[in-house]
Amino acid sequence: MLTIRLARAGAKKRPFFHITVADSRKPRDGRFVERVGYFNPISRGKEVRLEIDQERIDYWLSQGAQVSDRVLTLIKEKNETPEEKAKREQTKEKRRLRKVAKRAKAKTSDEPAKTVEDGEEAPAEEVAEAAEEAPAEEAPAEEAPAEEAPAEEAPAEEKPEK
Repeated sequence: MLTIRLARAGAKKRPFFHITVADSRKPRDGRFVERVGYFNPISRGKEVRLEIDQERIDYWLSQGAQVSDRVLTLIKEKNETPEEKAKREQTKEKRRLRKVAKRAKAKTSDEPAKTVEDGEEAPAEEVAEAAEEAPAEEAPAEEAPAEEAPAEEAPAEEKPEK
């Protein structure tokens, strides 16, 4: 059976993937029937991130080839409109900001005793950096966890005193 899948190339820590049609029994980076595109996940600036020959993929699908999950998402990404792309990137950015805020909140609640002893203000600086990175509409959402942090610090300071 034929599969349309990614074959890894590139140096260590610098991935580059060819989208290939290969026999499912062959190794991931082994012999293939045809290369139908490439995916460069670390592209910057004007470098092309994704190139797919849709006509050849349609041909191989008509011949009974199966598409891997990751290649299917890449095909959908290639075919989406600019509005859909902007919406997808916006949701991705929101998730990233939530994760940054959660990390900052975890650091402030985990290290209040250390900051009092050492006199460090690193968590406060990280919260400020996260607020600077956030777009204007996300700023109120990040301020809420920062306001909650002092309430959590008070019980953490009481625990060592007991």
